[in-house]
Amino acid sequence: MRRPATERPLPPADDHAARFARQREADRSATAEDYVELIADLLREDGEARAVDIARRMGVSQATVTATVGRLQRDGLVETKPYRGLFLTEAGQQMARTAKARHDLVVRFLIAVGLDSETAEEDAEGLEHHASEKALTAFAQFLARHDKGQP
Repeated sequence: MRRPATERPLPPADDHAARFARQREADRSATAEDYVELIADLLREDGEARAVDIARRMGVSQATVTATVGRLQRDGLVETKPYRGLFLTEAGQQMARTAKARHDLVVRFLIAVGLDSETAEEDAEGLEHHASEKALTAFAQFLARHDKGQP
């Protein structure tokens, strides 16, 4: 039976499994990246990052924030100080910088290909965690050409 030109054959099973494994890992790291990025933003904007503010901005319960922050502490990304809120370790700050740069790149790319800024911001929240380094490099190269007025 002939396959329509738009359909591609399934990849080899090992390659297919590796793709799904990468996506599951991206899903796991996405939460940590979102939290450290938000903590960095709150520290920059408000001078403090409190669990209640994170819960409100993430749209989750304080119990969820507490559990996630506990995991981030175990992973060496966040420190808590009594009566002073949350702070990022050096590793957390590095993760936040990387996540922010990736987010900004994806937003700029989406705007460059025609999305409005609000939709680009919304869509970047998911895409930034799942785009490969190869895709992000291609986005950056496209933007470099685009900014110079080249196709």
